[in-house]
Amino acid sequence: MRRKLTIALVAHDHRKADMVEWVIFNSDFLSEHHLVCTGTTGSLVREALDREGVNPEITIMNSGPMGGDAEIAAKVVRKEIDLAVFLIDDLNAQPHEADIMMLLRQCRVHNVPIACNRYSADLMITSSLWDDNAYIPSPPLYEKFDREKWDAEYK
Repeated sequence: MRRKLTIALVAHDHRKADMVEWVIFNSDFLSEHHLVCTGTTGSLVREALDREGVNPEITIMNSGPMGGDAEIAAKVVRKEIDLAVFLIDDLNAQPHEADIMMLLRQCRVHNVPIACNRYSADLMITSSLWDDNAYIPSPPLYEKFDREKWDAEYK
């Protein structure tokens, strides 16, 4: 990949081991990009990559419950994040659920790809579209679907 991405990495406590394994597996790829992480996740990612001899640029924000999710969401709004990997613990309640939903919503609204499991993260980082200058992602339309217009155009 020629393009340098800014990739947000967030993992809940029960998903941090998954994140560390994913980061180690993809350390060659991640070494070429700027990583933005929430607190503890960022420390674990940095430590894991140091052990692999990889030292990408890493920015560590606050922990999620202390505003890290909101800080990353603000970067999404400012178009400073190209991709987010957010390994969510769907089996345990989170005290900062509103911040989690806000980050997910901002990624959707601002058309930032967000992977919530390792498989989708692997698919996203290996996409050839990152370096395809002819590819321009279509922005979300946010308009009511007009069946008659669609039928007229596509039938």
